[in-house]
Amino acid sequence: MLAGYVRPQRRSVLFGGSLVLLGGLAAAAQPLAAKALVDRLGTGEAITGLLALLVGLALAGAVIAMVGDYVLERAAESVVLVARNRLTRRLLSLRVPAVQRAEPGDLLSRFTSDTTLLREVCTHALVALVTGSVTTVVMVVMMGVMDLALLGVTLAVLLVVGLLAGAGLPMIEKASHAAQSAIGETGARMERVLGAFRTVKAAGAEAREIAAIERGAEDAWRAGVRSARWESLVHGSNTLAIQASFLAVLGIGGARVATGAISLSTLVAFLLFLFYLTEPIGQLLHAGSRLQIGLAAVRRLSEVEEMPAEQTGSGGALADAVGRHEGRLVFEDVRFRYGPDLPEVLRGVSVDVPAVGMTAFVGPSGAGKSTLFGLVERFHEPDSGRILLDGRDLADWDLVSLRAGIGYVEQDAPLLSGTLRDNLIYGRPDATEEEIRDAVAQTRLDTLVDRLPDGLDTAVGHRGNFLSGGERQRVALARALVRRPRLLLLDEITSQLDAANEMAIRDVVTTAAKTMLVLVVAHRLSTVTQADRIVVLDNGTVRATGTHDELLASDSLYADFAATQLLTGERDG
Repeated sequence: MLAGYVRPQRRSVLFGGSLVLLGGLAAAAQPLAAKALVDRLGTGEAITGLLALLVGLALAGAVIAMVGDYVLERAAESVVLVARNRLTRRLLSLRVPAVQRAEPGDLLSRFTSDTTLLREVCTHALVALVTGSVTTVVMVVMMGVMDLALLGVTLAVLLVVGLLAGAGLPMIEKASHAAQSAIGETGARMERVLGAFRTVKAAGAEAREIAAIERGAEDAWRAGVRSARWESLVHGSNTLAIQASFLAVLGIGGARVATGAISLSTLVAFLLFLFYLTEPIGQLLHAGSRLQIGLAAVRRLSEVEEMPAEQTGSGGALADAVGRHEGRLVFEDVRFRYGPDLPEVLRGVSVDVPAVGMTAFVGPSGAGKSTLFGLVERFHEPDSGRILLDGRDLADWDLVSLRAGIGYVEQDAPLLSGTLRDNLIYGRPDATEEEIRDAVAQTRLDTLVDRLPDGLDTAVGHRGNFLSGGERQRVALARALVRRPRLLLLDEITSQLDAANEMAIRDVVTTAAKTMLVLVVAHRLSTVTQADRIVVLDNGTVRATGTHDELLASDSLYADFAATQLLTGERDG
């Protein structure tokens, strides 16, 4: 999978890597020039040309390497951009159950910190492996040509580096994965707290939440320290090995110079090679440790890639089809459970909903009312049975097409950060000003708009927290109306409205039901009495259907609800 992130930038990586390699080879040539310089010092020949060559090699190597680093940095930023775009598309295409099972904070951590880790790994680390290897081999060959005995001493000492690196690199990957997982869990905990900030304050739970978040941060710290410990061991062994090699070569090489086995210039050049060898070996070790960290990040990103995603098409023609057809909705023996180990929420639901008019679903909490809406939107798929729209199984509809014809108002009426206008046109960005104003007037939001400092362009805050619960519900309904849906799904939209606004919203829904199919999950008797048809659900089955008067006479459960005016407002399963 790592190669998949690098592939789009392979030309830049190859070009930048080639420049870095040339810079390294320029450095590798300097000891040879230095050897020639020392030899000429003993003969009294002119050294101006060799000095110029040394300076030229140093400058050329530095400039070429600098340009190569820039090219790689740019490619690295492009890798992160592609990774984040790819992850964004994947996250927003995930199936609803997959996101519900995950922690938003952990997914956000994968989007931010894990993708950032790819920055160095997919370019510098990979290039360093190649350039470091080539440069090391070239230098080792040149050192062997100069003196095999000194090369043997050097390689024997450097062998320690390979042994320590081989033991440490897997531990770096393991510790890095643990650190990133702990960061994700801590982010998820923080997101949970911020998402229910008032509840945390009201419950006096600040100390408990702080302690839990700090425990997660400490887990990440411990894993990071473990990774740093192994990285320090790997890099420290490199420094120690080079220094030990230098001292061994200096001692043994000095003795060989004294016996005449090699010349002084050869010893100087060999020591320079050993000095310059520090960088490519360091590159190899650093690249190895960075790759281990990157592999941990790639593993976490690949976990998102493996999460189940929705399959969508272009949606154009079928979206129009929703608007042209009558929109009759039929549930045929629908069964559903949220997990293989969980009880059935729907147990053979069969309902034939007319094409036009309002149908209300009522029943105790947990009866499966909101679950039906989730199945119509295909957030979930039935375990068995079918749901038909216009005589066609919803499973055969393209998701974009299907949802283009549905206006859905959730029970908690969530809003997004941004302006009031942003939220109203969220489902239909091309809505005209007249259509927006009409929906605002229908839902009695005009008085709210008039008193806001910037009208429709006023920010509503995080999740709409600058608005009241009733205002959020009306904004959500207006957003659904702006969408011009053929099917309108309303999950208890009057639960937080006062009597005057509730009556106005009932009028809006009643008017809409004259031209479209409206499904309402209702917990208030006042809403139910306006419905053309009422479906009573109990324990995942259809208990009874009929009008308000018919059910009063025929169904004891509905009669009890009506008598007590208590159609419970809790979220059902």
